[in-house]
Amino acid sequence: MKIPTEEQSALAAENGMKLLAVTTPKSLQVPQTTKEENEDIENVSSLERGEWNGKLDFVFSCISYAVGLGNVWRFPYLCYENGGGAFLLPYLICLVLCAIPLFFLEVAVGQYLSTGGIGIWNLVPMFKGVGFASMTIVCLYNIYFVVVIAWTLFYLVSSFTSDLPWKGCGRPWNSPNCFDPEFGNVSVTNISMSNSSSPIDEFWERHVLGITSGIDEPGSLRMELSLYLLLGWVMIYLVIWKGLHNSGKIIWFTALFPYVILTILFFRGVTLEGAGDGLLFYITPQFEKLLDPKVWVVAGTQVFFTFGVGFGSIVTLGSYNKFHHNFVKDSFILCMVNPATSIFAGCVIFSVLGHMAHIKGVDVAEVVKSGPGLAFLVYPEVVLQLPLAPLWSVIFFLMLFILGIDSQFCTVEALITGIVDEWESVLRPHRKLFTILVFIILFLLGLPMVTEGGMYLFQLMDYYSASGITLLFTVFFQTIAITWVYGVKRFSDNINEMIGKSPNWYFVISWVFVSPVVCISIFLFSVIRYKPLVYAQTYEYPWWGQLIGWFIGLSSMVWIPCYMIYFLAVTPGSLKERVIAGITPRVKPLRDQRGSNTPEEAVPLENGCYGIPPPAYCETMEEV
Repeated sequence: MKIPTEEQSALAAENGMKLLAVTTPKSLQVPQTTKEENEDIENVSSLERGEWNGKLDFVFSCISYAVGLGNVWRFPYLCYENGGGAFLLPYLICLVLCAIPLFFLEVAVGQYLSTGGIGIWNLVPMFKGVGFASMTIVCLYNIYFVVVIAWTLFYLVSSFTSDLPWKGCGRPWNSPNCFDPEFGNVSVTNISMSNSSSPIDEFWERHVLGITSGIDEPGSLRMELSLYLLLGWVMIYLVIWKGLHNSGKIIWFTALFPYVILTILFFRGVTLEGAGDGLLFYITPQFEKLLDPKVWVVAGTQVFFTFGVGFGSIVTLGSYNKFHHNFVKDSFILCMVNPATSIFAGCVIFSVLGHMAHIKGVDVAEVVKSGPGLAFLVYPEVVLQLPLAPLWSVIFFLMLFILGIDSQFCTVEALITGIVDEWESVLRPHRKLFTILVFIILFLLGLPMVTEGGMYLFQLMDYYSASGITLLFTVFFQTIAITWVYGVKRFSDNINEMIGKSPNWYFVISWVFVSPVVCISIFLFSVIRYKPLVYAQTYEYPWWGQLIGWFIGLSSMVWIPCYMIYFLAVTPGSLKERVIAGITPRVKPLRDQRGSNTPEEAVPLENGCYGIPPPAYCETMEEV
């Protein structure tokens, strides 16, 4: 005999119905399970999709993902390019107001539903385009970011020598203008300092990149970089081919090792002559720069970029947690470690920039060309200042390589998991084969960026595909869909169900008001006062190059409105019924996916009836 609960009776009364106690036929009865059997069911279910093997695996996975080349490579060059201290201020504002609360939100959604970045949008079916937009962003990110790993491998292999190749002039790739004041090496004499270039600059531009004069000159494929690009993809595959949740111990090492090397470089950097000038430039804001919309856009999206907000990666990491895992403590640790690492890496970079400016006798803002290659101009310089420079160079670029692989573990996993979870019955049995296929496609798409003109395409990808207005647009709709459409009250109840307490006012206010306002404000500000992209503060892209960048950005943004139109077009019923269907959740939480059938854990089924008694009875009940 099944007797309706008070909650079920009240729900039926609201709809003008009355529930009757019924006897379930034996053929439809669900056998009750013991506590031990429920645990077995949960273990079997977790094995099907996977969970973290250890309690700290989630923490170190988040650190490995969020603390990577985005902190050590991308943050310093963006900070240098946008005025040093002028960049730090909006970065910290966006960090507190948006990034931290949104990081918590994504972890919570992933843990509650135990699914990837597409599957979570069954919470609000009409907004599923946000999931496809995130997958497009992370796909484009994976295409170009492994190129940084290829550059790192180039330097790593070049370091296995007794005389580092970027020390001094006279190499086959050096130009007549090569000049090294510290070591007294020149290619020719009688050159002015204003026309000279350092051996480090020339190793990067002439030997590693072989860079052409513009995007209209793609040049030939750099075979050595192509091989390193392939090697980078192979290394990533070897880590995640069984699923990221099985790679816990590897992630522990890759998360901690870089801090040892950065600490050594920091103490060497701050003891160099002129380091104080660089650090002063780093922390002193240029207030006139704060009126430049580009600074706010870059700072805001860099926060999202390093935290992985809007990529679906954090959702994926959270989805491997157990249902009642207290993610708040873990997330708080990451939210402190991430910005601290960025600022710490910035100290290393700017101390060396101050030293380089001191040697050249120029201002810190003019000492080197900015751009994506800044780290590959500055870090080799500090390595030269250490005893046994080749050894430290090997160790340092090994660290950068590990950071690069770290950055890719979770984004590639987010892409694979998001697609596999969406088409689970077809793809999960062939996950390994599907992963190989995706890797081959992404590798081939990355080859144009290892041509001689590939750096120009690389910067277009870096600026338009996974940051800037593209990321702001996606994060805005993600936040609105979950906190306004699905409902912040309902979402808070879900969190309370998992960890036993609801989020405090700081998170609620940020989710509902602050984050959407900040995202849309920076987005509109950047569109209204748009400035064309410039490479290394010198090269202006032609109009068609800018157009390529916008097409790259729109390739993800169009998913959101297009899927809404598609959903309304294919859903039966009146327009009102279609909209209601589009904002009605179609999911079960992780707990209910794992075989629990007790009355306390019953959830609404698609027909609006609760899972006690069997749905057939709900459909045939008549009003009494």
